[in-house]
Amino acid sequence: MEAADGSAELKRKAALAALDLVEPGMKLGLGTGSTAKLLVEALGKRVAEGLDLVCVPTSEATRAQAEALGVRLTTLDETPALDLTIDGADEIDPQLRLIKGGGGALLREKIVAFASARMVVIADQSKRVNELGRFPLPVEVTPFGHGATRLRIQDAARSVGLAGEITLRQRDGRTFVTDGGNYIYDCAFGRIAKPERLAEALATIPGVVEHGLFIGFAQAAFVGTPEGVIRISADGDREQ
Repeated sequence: MEAADGSAELKRKAALAALDLVEPGMKLGLGTGSTAKLLVEALGKRVAEGLDLVCVPTSEATRAQAEALGVRLTTLDETPALDLTIDGADEIDPQLRLIKGGGGALLREKIVAFASARMVVIADQSKRVNELGRFPLPVEVTPFGHGATRLRIQDAARSVGLAGEITLRQRDGRTFVTDGGNYIYDCAFGRIAKPERLAEALATIPGVVEHGLFIGFAQAAFVGTPEGVIRISADGDREQ
C-alpha cells in the first residue's frame, strides 16, 4: 500500500489541479491509465453535483469507468472537435514532449488529443525527465506480419543511432491486444536524443499503426510533487 504522500496521492493532486480547467458545456477527452482514472473519479463527483459536459473516452476501460459514474459520453464521429483532453503520460520532458502508451491506449489517445483544441497532461513527479527514453517506447503494430514489422522498427531505430531490446507486450501470459485489435512492441532504446527524427522514421513503416511519441500535443502538464502541483508550460514552470 502506498503512503499518503506516495505516487497515488501526487497523481490525485495533479488530476484535481487539471480538473479546474473543466467548464460546464465542455467537450472533453478523457485519458487512460492510473492518473487518468483518478481524474475520471473526481470528474464523476463533479457531474453528480451538477456539472454538465460530454466526454470522449480513449479506451474501453475509461468508457466503463465514466459510464458507471454517470458521465455523459459521446464519440468522435458524433463530436469530432473537442475543447480539451486531459491525459496521463509515462514521461514528460522540458519541451512537453511525451512518451505514452504504457496503458496500451496510445492510438486512441493520440486520435482524441489531435481532435482537441488543447491537451494537458497529469502526472506525478517521477514522470518528469530531462530526456525521453528511460521508459520503453510503445509502438502499436498490426498483428499481420508483426515479426517483419519488428525488424523494420529495429532498422528505423538504428537509422537515428538507437538500439535496444524490442519486446512484444504480454499480459497474463498472452500477447497483449489493444482495444483496436493490435499488438504493442515495447522498445527499450534508452536516451532518445532526437525524438522527432525517430517519430518520422517509425511513421514510414507499413505495419506500424502508431507510436508513443507525442510531440507537439501538450500545451501544459500538471505534475504532483510533495510540495504541491507544478504547472509546466512553454514559458516555464510555476506552482499552482
